[in-house]
Amino acid sequence: MTQTVPDRDTTIEDIHQTRRRIAEKFGGDLSAILEDAKKRQAASGREIWRPKAKPQSTTVPPTS
Repeated sequence: MTQTVPDRDTTIEDIHQTRRRIAEKFGGDLSAILEDAKKRQAASGREIWRPKAKPQSTTVPPTS
């Protein structure tokens, strides 16, 4: 009986490879990575999804 080895999930490997490539490009500087992402996002012209703010509770907790 021969067992087969499942194919590796290349999606996860691609994500890690992309993360390493971006980190190397900016020397691991998270501020530079974030700034670049913001610039690319603004240049894309795509609408940015923002979650609606959660309503704040107006109930007053009981006092003891």
